[in-house]
Amino acid sequence: MPKHSTSKSNRLAVDQPTRGADHNQTLANQADPATDDMLLPSLDNGITLLDVEEGRGVPTLQSLVLDHLLLHDGPAFWVDTNGHATTTTLAQIAPSQRLLDRIHVTRGFTAYQHYGVVCNLPAAVNQSIQESAADTGARGRQPTASDNDSSPHTPSLIVVPAVDAQYRADDTLGDAHTETLQARTLARLTTYADGYNVPVLVSRSERDAFTTPIETAADHHLECEQTQTGPRIVGDDFETLVYPVDDGIYYQTTFAYWRQLLAARGCAGRYRTNDDLAVDARRSRYWPHRIR
Repeated sequence: MPKHSTSKSNRLAVDQPTRGADHNQTLANQADPATDDMLLPSLDNGITLLDVEEGRGVPTLQSLVLDHLLLHDGPAFWVDTNGHATTTTLAQIAPSQRLLDRIHVTRGFTAYQHYGVVCNLPAAVNQSIQESAADTGARGRQPTASDNDSSPHTPSLIVVPAVDAQYRADDTLGDAHTETLQARTLARLTTYADGYNVPVLVSRSERDAFTTPIETAADHHLECEQTQTGPRIVGDDFETLVYPVDDGIYYQTTFAYWRQLLAARGCAGRYRTNDDLAVDARRSRYWPHRIR
């Protein structure tokens, strides 16, 4: 009789549903050591500056965001500039519409709007937490902490691409004023990284004296260059070395590389294929806004 009870208990344990984030973390932990270097770099808490050689690096930025969300619970808050949150590429490389639903996007079209949106981020986070908690309560589900201590309610990532762009482009402000606004924005982002204990991913439109303070404020630095075999990312503790696919050949295009990595991260039981994605680009400057 005890033997039967033990067997039934084990069967029930095996049959327990697994959350998507936990499943994806398991997949990452079980990755073949020979191909570990093909994975995207993890984003650590604090400000991470991403510099991409030649171009704006939209697919690279978006892939880092999606990869982080696959392995962590909680939403991402994205302050967009110059169309980095374009749904054209997000829809093609994301393994799930549900993943896109976790990205809250707002936009600032001038220096003051951009700074104002960054200042209003805590209010957007609070509203998101209230709505998420209410939705969870209505469904009668209790959130459980994952191994990485992330929460389905609190932010898991803040994204601010081309953080310098609006301050650089605003002709109505003097040089001193634009530098001050940018410095205040960086100070806010540093506060958010510490207060929410999350990564803040930023990029810059140009590498010059005006953006030197961004590099100074960054806790981590990733650089991406294009090679004949695909994008190569180098960071403090990461370097892309291989670009394998199932049949052993090498990808020659950046886009296929991102799709390969994100598809490997996805959980087949939870995420739909790209063919099922239906993304509606909504342009709004107000928090909160989700990509759908």
